[in-house]
Amino acid sequence: MDGPTSDLSQKSGGWGQLGGQDYLIGRSNNHSVDLNRNFPDLDRIMFGNEESHIEHNNHLLEQVDRLSEPIQPETRAVMRLIMSVPFVLSANLHGGDLVANYPYDTSRSGAMTEYTSSPDDQTFKHLALSYANLHKSMSSPDRKGCGYDGYNFGKQRGITNGAAWYSVQGGMQDFNYLSSNDFEITLELGCDKYPGQDVLEKEWEDNKEALMHYMWQVHIGVKGQVKDAETGKPLANAVIHVKNVTGGRDDDIQHDVTSEALERTLMLHVSLAVHDGDYWRLLTPGKYVITAYRDDYQPMSVRVTVVNQPHQEAPRVDFDLTPVVSRIRHLSNIATTTRIGVQ
Repeated sequence: MDGPTSDLSQKSGGWGQLGGQDYLIGRSNNHSVDLNRNFPDLDRIMFGNEESHIEHNNHLLEQVDRLSEPIQPETRAVMRLIMSVPFVLSANLHGGDLVANYPYDTSRSGAMTEYTSSPDDQTFKHLALSYANLHKSMSSPDRKGCGYDGYNFGKQRGITNGAAWYSVQGGMQDFNYLSSNDFEITLELGCDKYPGQDVLEKEWEDNKEALMHYMWQVHIGVKGQVKDAETGKPLANAVIHVKNVTGGRDDDIQHDVTSEALERTLMLHVSLAVHDGDYWRLLTPGKYVITAYRDDYQPMSVRVTVVNQPHQEAPRVDFDLTPVVSRIRHLSNIATTTRIGVQ
């Protein structure tokens, strides 16, 4: 499929030390650290930027100024993968309940439970539903629930906002979204964290269609390449900003993605069909104004209508940005010609 996808499974519980029915055994690594609470807390930085009206809303890893605990080797390896490969869509797989969980996982106020929407809340709901609706029972309101209270997330279509369920700091889901161009959700695949061998085939059948359908969602929205209008050279690290103008709206989506820098992928010595200047922007159907901008270039905006046809590639929306120097030279030539004409 065009556009890298990832189904990363960094379990909050490791399989080297099976816990039977005790879900607490096996959660931590050899240093007794829960790996799915060990990622840098980029939510704190994002919420701080919002309060201070700072427009920086993506690739926030460079703003990390402190850690609550040392980053573990396993976490660091996954972080290196996330930052080196241009993932567009991913999911991390868990057990313990049956629900598709979407960002944010951390509450803005610090409350234990509080619906905390991301700028891409509409898109994340779509992604979660795309999995839940194709799973054999995740979205069923009639199935048996999980946990001590037996709550059935099927009553809310098999999806939940992470912080509305319970607030988590240092998780991989929000780290992906706020450190890279990747959109990630968390898939809780069953009440039993340690299913027996005799039910694994059924687990696969329950999830197969949902997994395939979810991977196709890498094609929603638009994709394209950003280039220098004069040289045709691809431009890495250009910012792609989106405004939702559907039905008379005029809402900036305060989460930008950037065009890719090929040298990142070379760090892992991997071969990908990705080039400098490539970008992908996941969006739900509607009308949008998409703007590409980069230092030393004139911004360029395009109005698009997103339809999202099933099993079709995302439409291309390319940007050819004019260098500011060329723009200044062009205006200077006009001014010179005008002066000559006046004389």
